Formats: sequence, C-alpha cells, structure tokens
Amino acid sequence: MTTSNRDTASQQDTERNRRLSVVVPVKDEQDTLARLAEGIFEAARESRAKSIEIIFVDDGSRDNSWNVMCELAERYPGQVRALRLRRNFGKSVALETGFRISTGDVIFTMDADLQDDPKEIPRFLAAIDGGLDLVSGWKRKRNDPLSKTLPSRLFNHTTAWMTGVPLHDFNCGFKAYRREVIEQLRIYGELHRYIPVFANDAGFRIGEIEVEHHPRRHGVTKYGIERYVRGFLDLITILATTRYLHRPGHMFGGLGVILGALGAIIMVYLGALWILGHPIGNRPLFFVSFLMLIFSVQMISLGIIAELFIRLSDPRRVADLVVEDTAPAAVVRSTLQEDRV
Repeated sequence: MTTSNRDTASQQDTERNRRLSVVVPVKDEQDTLARLAEGIFEAARESRAKSIEIIFVDDGSRDNSWNVMCELAERYPGQVRALRLRRNFGKSVALETGFRISTGDVIFTMDADLQDDPKEIPRFLAAIDGGLDLVSGWKRKRNDPLSKTLPSRLFNHTTAWMTGVPLHDFNCGFKAYRREVIEQLRIYGELHRYIPVFANDAGFRIGEIEVEHHPRRHGVTKYGIERYVRGFLDLITILATTRYLHRPGHMFGGLGVILGALGAIIMVYLGALWILGHPIGNRPLFFVSFLMLIFSVQMISLGIIAELFIRLSDPRRVADLVVEDTAPAAVVRSTLQEDRV
C-alpha cells in the first residue's frame, strides 16, 4: 500500500470512529427544532460518523419548545437529550451546560433558528481533519437587517484588531471544536463569542470557513443593540485575562503612559500660553491635564503592583503548556513532581 493510500485509509477510519456532539441553546424556537434535528442527523450520515448526539438546552423558553424537545428525545432515544435550565441564564451558561455533558470527539454549536444550515457539518469536519482545533463559521452574506449587520461588522473588526485573532465573524454561533479545546475552556456571562480568543491564547489552531446564512422564518431575534455594548465591555475583560494576564504592567502602564503623555502635552500648551501672558489658572483644560497626570501615576503604579503579584504567584506551570514530550515516562513524572513542589 502506498503512502497516499495509507493516509486515505487512516482518514476513513478516523471518520468512521468519530463521535459527534451538537450543542443547541434554545430560547422560544418551538417551530424549528424538529427540522433542525432531522437536518443534523442527515449531515451526520453524510459525514459517516460513528455516533451523533444532539443536546438541546432550554434557556428559559416560554413557548412550547421544552415539550418539542422531550418529544424528540423520545423519538430518538440515546441520540437526542434535552436539558432545561431553571430560568434564562444566557447563551454562555447554556453552552457551558451542554459542553460539560457532551461525549463527542468533535463538538458543534449552532443556533436553533435554522439560520445555520446543518448541511455545513461535513465541511467543518474537513477543516478539523486538515489540522484545525477550532473552526468558526463566517456568515459573509448575512440575511439580517442593517440594524444588525452594521454593528456586528464594527464589533468584529474591532475585536479582531484588539485581540490579534484574524476572524471575520466572532458572533457566528456555528462552530466546531475538538474535545481538547472544550476541556480547557470555562465560559460565563457573555463570553461565548470570545471562545476563539481563549482558544488562540491557549495555543490551539483556529480558523474559519464561509457558511450559508438563511433568513429567519420563525420566531423573533433574541438580541438587541445592548448585546454589543456588553460585548465591548467583555472585550476589556478578555484582553485582561488573555493577552495581558501574565503582563498586566503593560496594560495598566500603557494606559498610564497615554494619559501622562496627553496631560504633558496639554501642560506644555498651557505653559506656552502663560509665558505669553494669558492666565491659565481658571481654565478647565488646566484641571483636566492635572487629573490626567495624577491618573497616569496611579495606573503605572497599579501596573507595577500587579507585576509583583504575578511574579510571586504565577498559576501557570511549564507542565500546563507542554502537549508532547519525547522524554521517557519516568522522566516526565519526575519533572511534574518537581514542578509541583
């Protein structure tokens, strides 16, 4: 058997032995669930997976969604599982709940409104087989009103620029993950849209594929403009806990330097006016520049204190970063024991 034939046979064995999980958060989508389940099962058959499970998580639905989920669980025993949260906790909690009980080797997330098309699942799996650990959908052509597409475009460009993660659509709920990614993530609040940023920070390989986006035919959207406000606030949290987690002095110190530079420029300007004989003591700009200089000193000091804490108690050990090691098992165990002392 040639090398090419062996690689093809190995890939086919992987496809046959692969288990898939699809986590679907649900909020008032009673009219779409049955069609969504049928589409997922059809895509699973096309992908020749060993098994498929659909996990519906009812996030406080007020319509008949829960009863439809229960009927699907009875119709497809062992393949459909329905979970009901006590109230509406948000998409992040619903996804986290589904992640923790999923058993698949590859875990998908998708919305329940049928705007995501399950027929794209084999394409996601092909990207996973190509070496990616996380594959995000890109709704390049969105069938949504401008009130949603324009803020989303601004949000995505800003997030990509600030985090350094080259994705076009962080808001797309259609994603695929290797189990290793899910096991290292914990999401809460509104952080579900930043999962690629967390994965990238942990060293996983991420990418995206273009997906078809269908217009909404049932129900109404659950998100308004306020989600983008929350999203930008969460972006600050993401930057603090990923890029600047182990170098907080750069974040606080950088802000301090910017404020100090602006304050100094204003002070120089006011000083020139004073030399020319203009009074500056009652100018609001004088007090603004003075406050900027005070905040600058405070931010730089806070960054230095944060760096001291990091140096004294860095929670990340070398053993947490290593994914492969050519040393014998005994040497690895000895190294891990020394690292924990």
